Amino acid sequence: MANAAALLGTWKMVSWTREVVATGEISDAMGPDPIGYIAYHDDGRMMALVIRRNRAPLAGKAPTDAEKIALYDTMLAYAATYTLEDDKVVHHVDADWNPAWVGTDLIRPYTLSGDSLVISGAPSKDPATDEDVIYRIEFRKVPKPG
Repeated sequence: MANAAALLGTWKMVSWTREVVATGEISDAMGPDPIGYIAYHDDGRMMALVIRRNRAPLAGKAPTDAEKIALYDTMLAYAATYTLEDDKVVHHVDADWNPAWVGTDLIRPYTLSGDSLVISGAPSKDPATDEDVIYRIEFRKVPKPG
């Protein structure tokens, strides 16, 4: 059963893996040890940000066109409203780094256990490879300051 109060707050990503359905191959979706956060607010909004940890440094103060492509390919960010449906949280995307997701619903099966949040189990298409994959994303709750 969905527990809206337990989901509220900021969660720091611990790991993000992808499993290719056809082969069972498992790899890190955004490289080892990604930097990521997801936050659920009591007003029904959420935000997510993930970046690859070891991104290449810029050659100058502003990124070149090639560097912009590399930066885009090593991150994701979106904002949405959300609703809970039993063991799923549905993100109703209204702003996204990838315009193809705007106006879509991202259905995320999840489990909560103490300070652990795991989003996993929904097969989907990898946007880069078009393979059917299952993502598993693990988060730890960020304690409130003070």
